[in-house]
Amino acid sequence: MKQYLLSIYQPDGGPPPPEVLDPVMRALAALNAELDAAGVTVFRNGLLPPETATVVRAKGDDVLLTDGPYLEGKEHVGGFWIIEAPDLDAALHWAAKAARAVTLPIEVRPLHAGA
Repeated sequence: MKQYLLSIYQPDGGPPPPEVLDPVMRALAALNAELDAAGVTVFRNGLLPPETATVVRAKGDDVLLTDGPYLEGKEHVGGFWIIEAPDLDAALHWAAKAARAVTLPIEVRPLHAGA
């Protein structure tokens, strides 16, 4: 089985109001249960907001730390799954379910074999 990263891209800013967020969270819980039941989940988690990030850069012998995200943008990775699937088509099937559940774009990327 190959492993794939499914990343959720969400707009910057605070969370949506409960009437929007609550159904999404229920759909997400159902999707996670389905992924677990299918035995494809390797790892999954949500991320804290981008402003909680620290960027570490090596400059020669020095290491520079910068608060905040590496890239400034209008959206950020809000969470992810690492799944095992026999091929890209199967991974895309799960990504489509994820996109419907969270109502946000899902990026699918294969991981290097043996990583």
